[in-house]
Amino acid sequence: MPTFAIHPLDDSLSFGARVTGVTRSLLKDKEVRARLNQLFEDRGVIVFEGVEPTAEMQVEISEVFGPLKDHPVASVDRADRDKLTGVIAITAGEDMAIVEIDGKQLVTWQPWHFDHAYNDELNRAGVLRPVIIASEGGRTGFADGIQIYKDMDAGIRAKMEGVHVYYNLDLRYTEQQFGLPKSFKQIRHHTSPLHEITKGDPCSIHPALWTRASGEKVFHMTPYGARGRDGDKSQESFALLAEIWDEAMRVIKPYYHTWQPDDMVIWDNWRILHEATGCPPDVERIVHRTTIKGDYGLGRFEEQPQAKRHA
Repeated sequence: MPTFAIHPLDDSLSFGARVTGVTRSLLKDKEVRARLNQLFEDRGVIVFEGVEPTAEMQVEISEVFGPLKDHPVASVDRADRDKLTGVIAITAGEDMAIVEIDGKQLVTWQPWHFDHAYNDELNRAGVLRPVIIASEGGRTGFADGIQIYKDMDAGIRAKMEGVHVYYNLDLRYTEQQFGLPKSFKQIRHHTSPLHEITKGDPCSIHPALWTRASGEKVFHMTPYGARGRDGDKSQESFALLAEIWDEAMRVIKPYYHTWQPDDMVIWDNWRILHEATGCPPDVERIVHRTTIKGDYGLGRFEEQPQAKRHA
């Protein structure tokens, strides 16, 4: 029976895998689907290489890992609202922010984060497919929360125990309290009204550290949309978060993916942080993304008395 091949993502990394030989017919096999799901659970990131570069194939690969979830923000561009529910388009437009890092201007840059932190439920995974590959820049970074936690200073790890972070949909860099590069400058602001539309909405709350069913502890926080911790939204609440974040960035061992036309990448949103490195403002880049439903059960909105259940 034809099957797929598994290769290391990078011999120096403790996470990730590359997979070749996946076809639509192969994905119909229950054993193949089970092996891919176990690989995903074990490695956190799978780079599918040499796959059919279509939105339909992206949906088929995505559905191996669970049902699709539509994006929770209605204003986000959909690739095809009628035929491909759950496929969103990530593009650079005139409404996008322009930032400067190390003297280079960039669009579609995003700091290390996990998706939908502003929700009580965290989707299981995301899948990316390049439609137009940037001629310069445009890489996507992935980092393992298990590795980060293991390598952090023991004193910082102790401080992180029991810390819960507040998040909302105000993703303006001017409101980000920690975690921006030292050379960061804002050149043009994003015109999105999301921070106004969602003003007054309750924050979500997620633990900065959680334990998988398999026993590993996972560092899992982001400065993106962070609004405080443990019932405190004052400026003072960010000091510990910044200390934890700086230590995480000291030990992080990321993988940066350079896209090829027949690539697709899935990552575990409960374990893996990811980063969009951005590209110059005059460079075209389009990526399609699907989102896999799920929830680790540890998040809540601030009016809820406790997490819904333990993962």
